[in-house]
Amino acid sequence: MQVELDFSASQNYQLIAGVDEVGRGPLVGNVVAAAVILDPNNPIEGLRDSKKLSEKKRILLEQQIKQKAISWCVAVATPEEIDKINILQASFLAMQRAVEGLKIQPEFCYVDGNKLPKLTMPAEAIVKGDDLVPAISAASILAKQARDQEMYDLAKLYPDYQFDKHKGYPTAAHLSIIQKLGVLPEYRKSFKPVQKLLEQVSHG
Repeated sequence: MQVELDFSASQNYQLIAGVDEVGRGPLVGNVVAAAVILDPNNPIEGLRDSKKLSEKKRILLEQQIKQKAISWCVAVATPEEIDKINILQASFLAMQRAVEGLKIQPEFCYVDGNKLPKLTMPAEAIVKGDDLVPAISAASILAKQARDQEMYDLAKLYPDYQFDKHKGYPTAAHLSIIQKLGVLPEYRKSFKPVQKLLEQVSHG
């Protein structure tokens, strides 16, 4: 079902960025955000919510986005920052960093979700924007690829933790691995499953 969106808010602007984040749910690693200003004269076919694309397709689109976009930036907030200010605020921080990191600053931003980070330009939050607004789809693809790469790198460092398989999400297999092998420095200590394990260890 096509949703009719009212894009009148952005009509007077030329440079419009899409902003999205990935990695709120996992127990480990950074929350990753991206901001992308697409070039209307250089369209990219097949952009949609990164979760609905195969990894092969995402890799191809990632290359095209980086080549064809007017400007793009990927930024993170660390597990330490997540533990300090909470995951919502940390995802806002990553989004702010992604927008600020654009070499060309946008005049307007579309942000995926129902809440806005503090930005220096006008912005609008769009629920399910990653499937409705091509620039947000592009941002979701870049953020997802960067976040997955982080998990592949962690998997090389700690092969027993199988980060390449569960991507840090709290699956049953992942939880039993932490139970057995312990909590690494890269974990988000404020997340309940991790917190519980740390408490068990300290009371053990």
